[in-house]
Amino acid sequence: MVETNKVPVDTFPRLMLQHAQNRPQHPAFREKNLGIWQTTTWSQMAEEVRLLACGLAALGFKRGMNLAIVGENKPRLYWAMSAAQCLGGVAVPLYQDAPAADMAFVLENAEIDFAIVEDQEQVDKLLEIRETVSGINHIIYDDERGMRDYAQTGVTSFASVQELGRAYAAAHPEFFMQSVQAGQPDNIATILYTSGTTGKPKGVCHTHAAIISTGRTLVEFDQISQDHEMLCYLPLAWIGDFLYSYGMSHIAGFCLNCPESSATVMSDLREIGPTYYFGPPRVYENILTQVMIRIEDASWIKRNLFHYFMSVARRAGLRILDRKGGVSLADRLLYALGEILIYGPLKNVLGFSRVRVAYTGGEAIGPDLFDFYRSIGINLKQLYGMTETCVTVCMQRSGDVKLDTVGLPMAGVEVKIADSGEVLVRSPGLMQGYYKRPDATAEVIDANGYFHTGDAGFFDSDGHLKIIDRAKDVGKMADGSMFAPKYVENKLKFFPFIKEAVAFGDGRETCNAFVCIDMEAVGNWAERRNLAYSGYADLASQSEVISLIADCVEKVNADLANDALLATSQIHRFLVLHKELDPDDDELTRTRKVRRGFIAEKYAVLIHALYAGLSTQFIETQVKFEDGRKGIVSADLEIRDVKTFSAHRQAA
Repeated sequence: MVETNKVPVDTFPRLMLQHAQNRPQHPAFREKNLGIWQTTTWSQMAEEVRLLACGLAALGFKRGMNLAIVGENKPRLYWAMSAAQCLGGVAVPLYQDAPAADMAFVLENAEIDFAIVEDQEQVDKLLEIRETVSGINHIIYDDERGMRDYAQTGVTSFASVQELGRAYAAAHPEFFMQSVQAGQPDNIATILYTSGTTGKPKGVCHTHAAIISTGRTLVEFDQISQDHEMLCYLPLAWIGDFLYSYGMSHIAGFCLNCPESSATVMSDLREIGPTYYFGPPRVYENILTQVMIRIEDASWIKRNLFHYFMSVARRAGLRILDRKGGVSLADRLLYALGEILIYGPLKNVLGFSRVRVAYTGGEAIGPDLFDFYRSIGINLKQLYGMTETCVTVCMQRSGDVKLDTVGLPMAGVEVKIADSGEVLVRSPGLMQGYYKRPDATAEVIDANGYFHTGDAGFFDSDGHLKIIDRAKDVGKMADGSMFAPKYVENKLKFFPFIKEAVAFGDGRETCNAFVCIDMEAVGNWAERRNLAYSGYADLASQSEVISLIADCVEKVNADLANDALLATSQIHRFLVLHKELDPDDDELTRTRKVRRGFIAEKYAVLIHALYAGLSTQFIETQVKFEDGRKGIVSADLEIRDVKTFSAHRQAA
């Protein structure tokens, strides 16, 4: 093993080699393949990366070049990131579910010549893009299934490149270590493209120093060690995966576990039993939906036991988790019994039995959803940040968690509130800038080095940051009261029957909403009631389903009535959309954030119907299918009025 202790450990390649030297037999990766978990140690990983890096160099990859990486969470795709960085190049992961047209912009903008992809599907996309976008001369694939008859120029297997690397390394024995030692902490390590909520994605350039500094702060904050286990299932192109999986594993030395496929994540999660977990709110929403479906299918006794002990958990669980007083002996005994009968088995089914710390971020999580997980004993903590700040700006400390805040600023991070109410951030994890966009960089980073987040927030009396909503989305109702659509939408999405919601009310007399049902949860509900349906649009249009959603909306209104700031944001009218909001139809970003402005424009006729007092509205909508074809879906949508409540919960 090459000695690395004479060189500062301040880049990802040097961190990798340090682990390979200090803990060569410790697992670095596990991948489930054909039902069996395969382990790669740190020393084996370093050798795999060395051969790949030398192979890329043999093909002409040079310092300063960008390497595109497309696919699901596979060890070889993570090794591709390492190989690019070992050569002084930059890893540019892309969203694997993006259609070719969306990928084309990033590939052209990032000036991609080399790409390493997972399988035939991604190869086909890049070959299609290559017809119109210059560059992309080298496409390297991991999974060789279906690739036998591909004879296009520059299409090569991962294994073949490593064989090239073996010969190149033999001819140039000093090349690899010289390349690693030439790397500097202020070199760009990765370019991560934003989700494009308001326009074309921008490439966020992060240095080795920025990500490593942030990661070390997180390791110290929650005492993350080499003995932790994590399941990698989030998109490679998202900062959440790059920092919390790739970055943190290089710093702490723990093992990354890659699922067999996206369809097996939940079962693989149970098998691994991670001790350290990270996911955006939508993941926790989906898990809760699965729980509630199973509860509804359970026997009468089990359903009642679940609801009884969940009431105990809501009453006592949070204080027990945070080791605070004020819990009676009776409640402690009931909670202990609930742990045996309900909470423990539930956590085991979810794969959370061994979780010591779990994080959520990316967008605000609904307080009710947050409360559910913490009340059953899962140490779920919310953090605040964005791609440009390397995620971590604020985080909740164990034992000091408030449901409606994102915690205190992290060590070394400065947060202040502008006169306009916008949150400003200055930190070691701040991006170097947007790739080839100095104009856009200057718009968000001021002369004092503060990043303008675009979020509205304030500090509470304990110094915790509370985020209200995106500053551009926070508005006022016609009576001057505050309107924060995301807050309302999160409350709606707590119900397992509601997958997505979009609230409207800025400048208006009332708040109205679009709702998308959760096909699985509502389908299960309908089947138990012998309601026949042919698909999403048919199910969403049924009167019984609309009544089910109306009950959920009215419960949200009753809850909002007790909120002094947002009582006037109660929903007066709603409709259930005839289709799911879809990233392929540009209604959501790839990280499933609502593109509010686009939706308001696309469905203007429905918004008009909501506020014009109509009871139905016909609409035709163009949709994109997975194979690239386009079609039209149409429907007559029913619009419902729902009850609103006074502060004392009297029907209005």
